[in-house]
Amino acid sequence: MKFFKLFLLFICVSGFAQSKVGTIDVDFILSKMPELPSVQKQVEEYAKGLDADFEKKMAEYNALVDTYQQEEAMYTLLQKQEKQKEIVAMEDDLEKFQKNGSQLIVIRQDELLRPLYKKIGTAMETVAEAGKYTQILQMNENVVYIDKNFDLTVAVLNELGITLPEEKK
Repeated sequence: MKFFKLFLLFICVSGFAQSKVGTIDVDFILSKMPELPSVQKQVEEYAKGLDADFEKKMAEYNALVDTYQQEEAMYTLLQKQEKQKEIVAMEDDLEKFQKNGSQLIVIRQDELLRPLYKKIGTAMETVAEAGKYTQILQMNENVVYIDKNFDLTVAVLNELGITLPEEKK
């Protein structure tokens, strides 16, 4: 029994000794990547295209409302009801378009950022394997203390070929 306890203690201690944890600031790395301005520009252009489409729909809506207001006196009760339904349907369409537009922008941005995150992930794996790290934590508001010796952010930047001015290191 004594031998079993010593063996178990040895396994636990050796298990802890083999863990090496590092940290990485993915958002900082992303902000330093030379591809980021291009991605941001593409997202802005996409958003401008959606805005232009929305403005066209809004112009159609305003024209429909103006026409209705100008010709309302000439419409029969049935025509008024149909025109009002058409206006309400167009209002709903505008609301949906506006709501979906925000989601489409986020989807497009994620789509364009995915290759950059993949590059960061590949570089991080290379650095982690070279430093024999068993775990890498992403820095965020939940990490309360980080020993700079285990921060792999600069090493990953270097692996990506991105150098920082000396005061940032």
